[in-house]
Amino acid sequence: MSDELCAALASATNGQIVSRRAEIAFDRNLRLNLLLTLRVGEYSAEVAVETVRNAYPRDVQAAIWRLNEYQISSRERMTAIPLVAAESLSPGARDMLRKRGIGYFERNGNLYLNHGSWLVNIEKPQPEVAKRGVTSLFSEAREMVVHALLVNRHKWLTGGELAEISHTSQYTCSVVLQELERREWSESSGSGRTLRRRLSKPRALLDDWAEHWKKRRNERTRWYCFVDQPKRMLSRLTDEIDKAGLSFPWAFTGTSAANIYAPLLTSTDTTEIVVPHRSGKDLAMALGLKPAEKGANVTLIERDGTSLQFRDLHPNYPSSYFVSPFILYLDLLDGRGRNKELAESVLTRLDL
Repeated sequence: MSDELCAALASATNGQIVSRRAEIAFDRNLRLNLLLTLRVGEYSAEVAVETVRNAYPRDVQAAIWRLNEYQISSRERMTAIPLVAAESLSPGARDMLRKRGIGYFERNGNLYLNHGSWLVNIEKPQPEVAKRGVTSLFSEAREMVVHALLVNRHKWLTGGELAEISHTSQYTCSVVLQELERREWSESSGSGRTLRRRLSKPRALLDDWAEHWKKRRNERTRWYCFVDQPKRMLSRLTDEIDKAGLSFPWAFTGTSAANIYAPLLTSTDTTEIVVPHRSGKDLAMALGLKPAEKGANVTLIERDGTSLQFRDLHPNYPSSYFVSPFILYLDLLDGRGRNKELAESVLTRLDL
């Protein structure tokens, strides 16, 4: 990575790296990973570099401490420019370094340097390869833990309690909680058997989930249901489902469900229903729906996992199940019609 860093510094400043030294011992027990001398015109500056891999705020703390120790180890070193070089940095880690006045470089070409009259701020899209080593929070089981944490965002929970609420294993909960701790999106209290954790940045977690949710592909089928009064569609569909006595769970989502949870539109004329995988045709038959690629007013979405987790009843629709507000918000991010406005309305209601 040192070659890429040197090339990036030279290019961004129209200068050149005139010396490069690795593993500089400056204390009996302390070493600096890399020391560069950057020359721009007649001006030369030392760049003190600490390297890390894929880093979150807690991972860069030690690097910041070593850079500070290097600077204060002698009067001459106080003028050295501190910089952290990494495979990739989380947004929180980049923000922390900026606030501490420390530059950073990422392998994808991101470079930030604010020193004297120099201000370099190069930002590039983060490639997928740079995300290796970072734990994904959104596999099927982990999503269930994420969902449970968002629903119970104000509660302190043990790992066992979280596993019971999310219907997952304690191991899966532990993986998710460790990753959230790395990202500094959770807080903890106690230790050992009394250790409890609480989500401290639910909006950050929801935003990250939304980015992954928008990339997924759902199995959707479109149908037509005749109703003489569109505003009674949900009630009619619910009545038919009750009569059918179906054995699998289901829940309303999308525009019509959002307009009930967070009223915004004067009326809606389409309905979306989430059902388990391979249950769409059974529900369509029970409701007497007709296939309709054009003019459809009912969409059946087949999904397993967390989509039907924490579904709920609405007081004005006592027999109708609705997806949780978090799944509802995620489903509204499809950009259709006025769903963007409805998503903001749901988000306001969630009060994150």
